[in-house]
Amino acid sequence: MQPKTNINQSEDRRNLSIAVLGSGLMGHGIAYAAAIAGFKVLILDLTENTAKKGLERIHRLLEKDLMNNVITKQIFHETINRITTASNYEKLENKNLIIEAIFEDLEIKTKAITKAKKYMDPNGFIASNTSTIPISVLASKITKPENFIGLHFFSPVHRMKLVEIIKGADTSSNTLSTALDFVLQINKTPIIVNDYPGFYTTRVFAKYPCEGMALLHEGIKATSIENAGKKAGYPIGPLAISDEVNIDLMRRIRRQIFKYDKNSITGTWDNVIELMVTKLNRVGRSGDGGFYTYPKGEKKYIWENLKKHFPIATNQIPEKDIMDRLTFIQIIEAIHCYENNIITTAHDANVGSILGWGFPKSTGGVLQFVNNYGVVRFKDRLIELADNYGDRFSPPAILNDMVENKEIFH
Repeated sequence: MQPKTNINQSEDRRNLSIAVLGSGLMGHGIAYAAAIAGFKVLILDLTENTAKKGLERIHRLLEKDLMNNVITKQIFHETINRITTASNYEKLENKNLIIEAIFEDLEIKTKAITKAKKYMDPNGFIASNTSTIPISVLASKITKPENFIGLHFFSPVHRMKLVEIIKGADTSSNTLSTALDFVLQINKTPIIVNDYPGFYTTRVFAKYPCEGMALLHEGIKATSIENAGKKAGYPIGPLAISDEVNIDLMRRIRRQIFKYDKNSITGTWDNVIELMVTKLNRVGRSGDGGFYTYPKGEKKYIWENLKKHFPIATNQIPEKDIMDRLTFIQIIEAIHCYENNIITTAHDANVGSILGWGFPKSTGGVLQFVNNYGVVRFKDRLIELADNYGDRFSPPAILNDMVENKEIFH
């Protein structure tokens, strides 16, 4: 059944007038996704030149699509013609869907959102692409917080199918259904989550690289950590994904989560992040390297000085334990999100894990993993891991009830 929205379903989608604030990595990707799906889009940035750079990135994406026979020349030209650029907020007049996709900073986002609200259609909707700042915090800065929602896209937007739709405390059902309809129309797969610092995907995904760093801090060989991650079914190891995401970005995201969630767990991974960023200036692939070195035109390799800063322990732990730690720590966080009503269905939890950060597809997803593994067996294995590696592996309370009632996640 098609969701009810404020848009007449018989009308052409061109009647939804869209603007994207920010033309960077996420902004130009969102504009591309909307334009190629048939929407007219305005890209607004601080300067016309910056906005045009976003359009140039879209042009290159479309050229690649054309070269690979993904689109026709007609679609290429039609898509480009649907996109305009600007630096003047007055150009937002009559826009009824604004998607903010700028720097992950509350003050900067607030300035852009409140300014956009002055010029856009007064009955329109604003969405933020934030990955960490609570939607209710951002919505509180504007009039009509009921017209505010989170639309968390994933990078690279043109390839990633998932969009995490985040409901704020005041988000109306009309705003939610409009957002849901928009996501479906741009050929993305939505999951719906409730507001919380880091939401669902950021909270759970972060556990994979963080546990990899915890293992490194314990003296486990970097190659063992990376090989175990890939053997467990992930596209790349936890240290490599840290480099791809950017270790300094992870640091900033964690600080944002701490700011709004004082109960967030800290650990040795935070020590690793601080050392890599502030002392060693090793932030990842986009910098001078991170856990890996990236020689031009050659294959990446583990940074040769890594063992100097993280000495290898004499006693290495079993590979099975490394694999389970990397996977089970994510599942624990997903269960906590389920317990706390951040994610409300096992289906959305599973879909989000596979499409959002590459949880092994063969498992059926992060909660289906528990069903397949067996709830009792899973709980027992968590007790073993907690005994050997720390309280963060302690079984979530909901598992006790599930074991007693012979339930599974559904």
